[in-house]
Amino acid sequence: MSNHAIALRDATKTFPHRAGGTFTAIRDVTLEVAAGEFVTVVGPTGCGKSTTLSLVSGLEPATHGSVEVNGAPVQGIPDGVGYMFQTDAVLPWKTVLDNVAIGLRYRGQGKAQANARARDWINRVGLSGFEDRYPHQLSGGMRKRVAMAQTLITEPSVLLMDEPFGALDVQTRELMQDELLGLWSGSGAAVVFVTHDLTEAIALADRVVVMTAGPATVKDIVPVDLPRPRKVEEIRLTEAFIDLYRRVWDSLREEVEITRARGASSVA
Repeated sequence: MSNHAIALRDATKTFPHRAGGTFTAIRDVTLEVAAGEFVTVVGPTGCGKSTTLSLVSGLEPATHGSVEVNGAPVQGIPDGVGYMFQTDAVLPWKTVLDNVAIGLRYRGQGKAQANARARDWINRVGLSGFEDRYPHQLSGGMRKRVAMAQTLITEPSVLLMDEPFGALDVQTRELMQDELLGLWSGSGAAVVFVTHDLTEAIALADRVVVMTAGPATVKDIVPVDLPRPRKVEEIRLTEAFIDLYRRVWDSLREEVEITRARGASSVA
Protein backbone atom coordinates (compact mmCIF):
# COMPACT_ATOMS: atom_id res chain seq x y z
CA MET A 1 0.00 0.00 0.00
CA SER A 2 1.10 3.57 -0.73
CA ASN A 3 1.96 5.81 2.21
CA HIS A 4 0.88 8.83 0.19
CA ALA A 5 -2.57 10.38 0.33
CA ILE A 6 -2.48 10.80 -3.46
CA ALA A 7 -0.38 8.87 -5.96
CA LEU A 8 -0.56 9.18 -9.76
CA ARG A 9 1.81 6.94 -11.69
CA ASP A 10 2.18 7.40 -15.46
CA ALA A 11 -1.45 8.58 -15.55
CA THR A 12 -2.76 9.35 -19.04
CA LYS A 13 -6.24 10.53 -20.02
CA THR A 14 -7.58 10.56 -23.55
CA PHE A 15 -11.03 11.69 -24.67
CA PRO A 16 -12.93 11.00 -27.88
CA HIS A 17 -12.50 13.89 -30.32
CA ARG A 18 -15.64 15.27 -31.95
CA ALA A 19 -13.83 15.25 -35.29
CA GLY A 20 -12.97 11.58 -34.81
CA GLY A 21 -10.03 9.91 -33.13
CA THR A 22 -8.93 10.87 -29.62
CA PHE A 23 -7.54 13.86 -27.76
CA THR A 24 -4.91 13.37 -25.03
CA ALA A 25 -5.42 15.78 -22.13
CA ILE A 26 -2.61 14.58 -19.83
CA ARG A 27 0.20 12.10 -20.49
CA ASP A 28 2.35 10.03 -18.14
CA VAL A 29 1.70 12.20 -15.08
CA THR A 30 3.52 10.92 -12.00
CA LEU A 31 2.91 12.81 -8.77
CA GLU A 32 2.69 11.89 -5.10
CA VAL A 33 1.21 14.07 -2.36
CA ALA A 34 1.67 13.24 1.30
CA ALA A 35 -0.95 13.66 4.01
CA GLY A 36 -0.82 17.23 5.32
CA GLU A 37 1.01 18.50 2.23
CA PHE A 38 -0.18 21.48 0.16
CA VAL A 39 0.71 21.15 -3.54
CA THR A 40 -0.20 23.75 -6.16
CA VAL A 41 -0.31 23.06 -9.90
CA VAL A 42 0.41 25.65 -12.58
CA GLY A 43 0.58 25.34 -16.34
CA PRO A 44 -0.50 27.01 -19.58
CA THR A 45 -4.20 27.58 -20.19
CA GLY A 46 -5.93 24.43 -21.42
CA CYS A 47 -2.99 22.11 -20.75
CA GLY A 48 -4.96 19.59 -18.65
CA LYS A 49 -4.49 20.72 -15.05
CA SER A 50 -8.17 20.24 -14.18
CA THR A 51 -8.15 16.78 -15.79
CA THR A 52 -5.54 15.73 -13.23
CA LEU A 53 -7.99 16.67 -10.45
CA SER A 54 -10.76 14.75 -12.22
CA LEU A 55 -8.69 11.57 -12.12
CA VAL A 56 -7.92 11.95 -8.41
CA SER A 57 -11.58 12.67 -7.60
CA GLY A 58 -12.83 9.69 -9.59
CA LEU A 59 -14.97 11.90 -11.82
CA GLU A 60 -12.95 10.54 -14.76
CA PRO A 61 -11.07 7.21 -14.97
CA ALA A 62 -7.47 7.16 -16.15
CA THR A 63 -7.03 5.73 -19.66
CA HIS A 64 -3.59 4.38 -18.78
CA GLY A 65 -1.48 4.32 -15.62
CA SER A 66 -2.73 4.26 -12.04
CA VAL A 67 -4.31 6.65 -9.54
CA GLU A 68 -4.53 5.95 -5.81
CA VAL A 69 -6.11 7.84 -2.93
CA ASN A 70 -5.15 6.82 0.60
CA GLY A 71 -3.47 3.68 -0.72
CA ALA A 72 -6.47 2.35 -2.68
CA PRO A 73 -6.97 2.44 -6.47
CA VAL A 74 -9.51 5.08 -7.51
CA GLN A 75 -12.63 3.32 -8.76
CA GLY A 76 -15.45 5.82 -8.58
CA ILE A 77 -15.42 8.74 -6.13
CA PRO A 78 -13.21 7.86 -3.13
CA ASP A 79 -14.27 8.42 0.46
CA GLY A 80 -12.67 11.40 2.15
CA VAL A 81 -12.29 13.62 -0.94
CA GLY A 82 -13.51 17.23 -0.92
CA TYR A 83 -13.67 19.26 -4.15
CA MET A 84 -13.93 23.04 -4.60
CA PHE A 85 -14.70 24.01 -8.18
CA GLN A 86 -14.11 27.25 -10.08
CA THR A 87 -17.82 28.05 -9.87
CA ASP A 88 -19.71 28.01 -6.59
CA ALA A 89 -21.43 24.71 -5.83
CA VAL A 90 -23.82 26.36 -3.36
CA LEU A 91 -27.53 25.73 -3.96
CA PRO A 92 -29.35 29.03 -4.63
CA TRP A 93 -32.64 27.89 -3.05
CA LYS A 94 -31.02 26.94 0.27
CA THR A 95 -29.83 29.18 3.09
CA VAL A 96 -26.20 29.46 4.15
CA LEU A 97 -26.91 27.12 7.07
CA ASP A 98 -28.59 24.49 4.89
CA ASN A 99 -25.84 24.71 2.25
CA VAL A 100 -23.10 24.12 4.80
CA ALA A 101 -24.99 21.31 6.55
CA ILE A 102 -26.01 19.47 3.38
CA GLY A 103 -22.92 17.24 3.13
CA LEU A 104 -23.44 15.92 6.66
CA ARG A 105 -27.15 15.36 6.01
CA TYR A 106 -26.30 13.31 2.89
CA ARG A 107 -24.04 11.20 5.10
CA GLY A 108 -26.97 10.41 7.37
CA GLN A 109 -26.30 12.81 10.23
CA GLY A 110 -29.39 14.10 12.05
CA LYS A 111 -30.59 17.63 11.34
CA ALA A 112 -29.86 19.05 14.80
CA GLN A 113 -26.30 17.69 14.92
CA ALA A 114 -25.59 18.67 11.30
CA ASN A 115 -26.87 22.20 11.91
CA ALA A 116 -24.81 22.56 15.08
CA ARG A 117 -21.64 21.61 13.22
CA ALA A 118 -22.64 23.84 10.31
CA ARG A 119 -22.99 26.82 12.66
CA ASP A 120 -19.52 26.12 13.99
CA TRP A 121 -18.06 26.09 10.48
CA ILE A 122 -20.00 29.20 9.48
CA ASN A 123 -18.36 30.90 12.45
CA ARG A 124 -14.92 29.58 11.44
CA VAL A 125 -15.20 31.14 7.98
CA GLY A 126 -16.37 34.44 9.42
CA LEU A 127 -20.05 34.35 8.42
CA SER A 128 -21.81 34.29 11.81
CA GLY A 129 -25.07 36.19 11.50
CA PHE A 130 -25.56 35.16 7.86
CA GLU A 131 -26.98 31.67 8.53
CA ASP A 132 -30.43 32.55 7.17
CA ARG A 133 -29.24 34.42 4.07
CA TYR A 134 -29.50 33.00 0.56
CA PRO A 135 -26.56 32.93 -1.88
CA HIS A 136 -27.94 35.79 -4.00
CA GLN A 137 -27.77 38.00 -0.89
CA LEU A 138 -24.02 37.41 -0.50
CA SER A 139 -20.92 38.89 -2.16
CA GLY A 140 -18.63 36.71 -4.25
CA GLY A 141 -16.15 36.40 -1.40
CA MET A 142 -18.89 35.42 1.05
CA ARG A 143 -20.16 32.73 -1.32
CA LYS A 144 -16.62 31.35 -1.49
CA ARG A 145 -16.59 31.22 2.32
CA VAL A 146 -19.82 29.22 2.22
CA ALA A 147 -18.32 26.85 -0.37
CA MET A 148 -15.21 26.43 1.76
CA ALA A 149 -17.22 25.61 4.87
CA GLN A 150 -19.40 23.26 2.80
CA THR A 151 -16.27 21.40 1.64
CA LEU A 152 -14.29 21.36 4.90
CA ILE A 153 -17.14 20.43 7.26
CA THR A 154 -16.85 16.79 6.15
CA GLU A 155 -13.17 16.85 7.23
CA PRO A 156 -11.78 15.51 3.95
CA SER A 157 -8.40 13.77 3.99
CA VAL A 158 -7.87 14.93 0.38
CA LEU A 159 -8.86 18.42 -0.74
CA LEU A 160 -8.97 19.22 -4.47
CA MET A 161 -9.31 22.87 -5.49
CA ASP A 162 -9.73 24.02 -9.08
CA GLU A 163 -9.01 27.77 -9.24
CA PRO A 164 -11.53 28.41 -6.45
CA PHE A 165 -10.54 32.07 -6.00
CA GLY A 166 -9.95 32.95 -9.66
CA ALA A 167 -13.05 35.14 -10.05
CA LEU A 168 -12.39 37.25 -6.94
CA ASP A 169 -10.75 40.68 -6.83
CA VAL A 170 -7.13 40.77 -5.64
CA GLN A 171 -7.86 41.97 -2.09
CA THR A 172 -10.63 39.42 -1.49
CA ARG A 173 -8.49 36.67 -3.00
CA GLU A 174 -5.65 37.37 -0.55
CA LEU A 175 -8.10 37.28 2.36
CA MET A 176 -9.45 33.93 1.15
CA GLN A 177 -5.94 32.54 0.71
CA ASP A 178 -5.09 33.43 4.32
CA GLU A 179 -8.43 31.99 5.44
CA LEU A 180 -7.76 28.73 3.62
CA LEU A 181 -4.27 28.38 5.08
CA GLY A 182 -5.65 28.95 8.58
CA LEU A 183 -8.43 26.36 8.17
CA TRP A 184 -6.15 23.79 6.51
CA SER A 185 -3.30 24.13 9.03
CA GLY A 186 -3.24 21.16 11.36
CA SER A 187 -6.05 19.36 9.51
CA GLY A 188 -3.72 16.73 8.04
CA ALA A 189 -5.46 17.05 4.66
CA ALA A 190 -3.49 16.61 1.44
CA VAL A 191 -4.30 19.51 -0.90
CA VAL A 192 -3.93 19.79 -4.68
CA PHE A 193 -4.74 23.36 -5.75
CA VAL A 194 -4.85 24.33 -9.45
CA THR A 195 -4.25 27.99 -10.25
CA HIS A 196 -3.10 30.36 -13.01
CA ASP A 197 -1.76 32.83 -10.42
CA LEU A 198 1.93 32.24 -9.64
CA THR A 199 1.80 34.45 -6.54
CA GLU A 200 -1.08 32.35 -5.21
CA ALA A 201 0.70 29.12 -6.16
CA ILE A 202 3.87 29.99 -4.24
CA ALA A 203 2.19 31.65 -1.25
CA LEU A 204 0.04 28.60 -0.47
CA ALA A 205 2.27 25.67 -1.35
CA ASP A 206 4.83 23.29 0.07
CA ARG A 207 5.63 22.40 -3.56
CA VAL A 208 4.68 23.99 -6.89
CA VAL A 209 4.16 21.54 -9.78
CA VAL A 210 4.78 23.03 -13.25
CA MET A 211 2.95 21.28 -16.08
CA THR A 212 3.98 21.31 -19.74
CA ALA A 213 1.91 22.56 -22.65
CA GLY A 214 -0.82 20.06 -23.47
CA PRO A 215 -0.96 17.14 -23.33
CA ALA A 216 0.26 17.99 -19.84
CA THR A 217 2.92 16.10 -17.96
CA VAL A 218 5.00 17.16 -14.97
CA LYS A 219 7.88 19.36 -16.12
CA ASP A 220 9.22 20.62 -12.81
CA ILE A 221 8.51 20.50 -9.06
CA VAL A 222 9.70 23.51 -7.08
CA PRO A 223 9.95 23.16 -3.27
CA VAL A 224 8.69 26.20 -1.34
CA ASP A 225 10.69 26.51 1.86
CA LEU A 226 9.00 29.66 3.18
CA PRO A 227 8.13 29.36 6.89
CA ARG A 228 4.60 28.70 8.09
CA PRO A 229 2.26 30.13 9.26
CA ARG A 230 2.17 32.57 6.34
CA LYS A 231 0.43 35.84 5.60
CA VAL A 232 0.15 36.16 1.83
CA GLU A 233 0.43 39.96 1.71
CA GLU A 234 3.61 39.85 3.82
CA ILE A 235 5.59 37.01 2.26
CA ARG A 236 5.03 37.99 -1.37
CA LEU A 237 7.27 41.04 -0.92
CA THR A 238 10.22 39.09 0.51
CA GLU A 239 13.39 38.37 -1.45
CA ALA A 240 12.97 34.62 -0.94
CA PHE A 241 9.47 34.79 -2.45
CA ILE A 242 10.66 36.81 -5.46
CA ASP A 243 13.45 34.27 -6.09
CA LEU A 244 10.87 31.44 -6.05
CA TYR A 245 8.62 33.41 -8.41
CA ARG A 246 11.49 33.77 -10.89
CA ARG A 247 12.30 30.06 -10.64
CA VAL A 248 8.70 28.99 -11.30
CA TRP A 249 8.19 31.53 -14.10
CA ASP A 250 11.45 30.52 -15.82
CA SER A 251 10.12 26.95 -15.95
CA LEU A 252 6.61 27.93 -17.01
CA ARG A 253 7.49 30.62 -19.58
CA GLU A 254 8.56 28.20 -22.32
CA GLU A 255 5.35 26.18 -21.97
CA VAL A 256 3.22 29.34 -22.18
CA GLU A 257 5.07 30.38 -25.34
CA ILE A 258 4.51 26.93 -26.90
CA THR A 259 0.78 27.20 -26.15
CA ARG A 260 0.61 30.73 -27.64
CA ALA A 261 2.45 29.60 -30.78
CA ARG A 262 0.01 26.71 -31.24
CA GLY A 263 -2.89 29.11 -30.88
CA ALA A 264 -1.45 31.50 -33.45
CA SER A 265 -0.78 28.70 -35.95
CA SER A 266 -4.30 27.29 -35.59
CA VAL A 267 -5.79 30.73 -36.29
CA ALA A 268 -3.48 31.46 -39.24
